[in-house]
Amino acid sequence: MATNLEKLSRKELYKIIDAYAKAWQAMDSCYFLALEEKYGIETAIAMDIEAWRRFSPIEAKRIMREFGIPKNSGLEGLKKALQYRVYARLNTQSIEDVDETQFIFRMEECRIQVARKRKGLADFPCKQVGIVEYTEFARTIDPRIKTRCIACPPDPHPTDYWCAWEFTIK
Repeated sequence: MATNLEKLSRKELYKIIDAYAKAWQAMDSCYFLALEEKYGIETAIAMDIEAWRRFSPIEAKRIMREFGIPKNSGLEGLKKALQYRVYARLNTQSIEDVDETQFIFRMEECRIQVARKRKGLADFPCKQVGIVEYTEFARTIDPRIKTRCIACPPDPHPTDYWCAWEFTIK
């Protein structure tokens, strides 16, 4: 029997959104670990890159449709869409406007990286995956947007963020 979401309180709705986001991320992590155990880290990362290449446009299009973000909506559309990504409820993110043609997006707290740190593990080297993920997501919102990685593990990064991405439009 399906849950009648209309009957849930605001607090319960937030709880279920968080539970769904955590479950999605756990599934993504379990799938990655299964690939890594069977085929090694290089193959697992290659498969992760391909999964994000396919998923990022799907996620962007669904967000655009559900939240009325038009195609070719520039940096403002991208800033709005980034707030609705499935992991936005799990991670602490920030956006810094540089000027009307550029902003910087930072992942200040990343649930996956924090968990690894807590377990005494090295940063997960997600840069290759992130380049594809953020480029495809931004390109779906507006093909004029260019994406550049400022820092992402395995790159060194300051303690106040895990990764940072520059989005520019001419």
